[in-house]
Amino acid sequence: MARASARHILVSTEAECQALKDQIAGGADFAALAKEHSQCPSGQQGGELGSFGPGQMVPAFDKVVFSAPINEVQGPVKTQFGYHLLEVTSRED
Repeated sequence: MARASARHILVSTEAECQALKDQIAGGADFAALAKEHSQCPSGQQGGELGSFGPGQMVPAFDKVVFSAPINEVQGPVKTQFGYHLLEVTSRED
């Protein structure tokens, strides 16, 4: 069964999400931005979500995590919780 590890930053607006993505692209540290901006409790761990399998996260999240390139920031991804930046840190198919 496939497993992945990922980290994310959750914010309430698409504009804020894109601004954070731009900062990361410019060299800002993902984990530091997660600690400062993420509305998810995982933000305090730099956005780390640990390891999980398909179906354990909401569908939009799952789709990105199990298809996106590893170590590339994806997003904004909209879910019922808000807007996410996602980075797949490892995946085993």
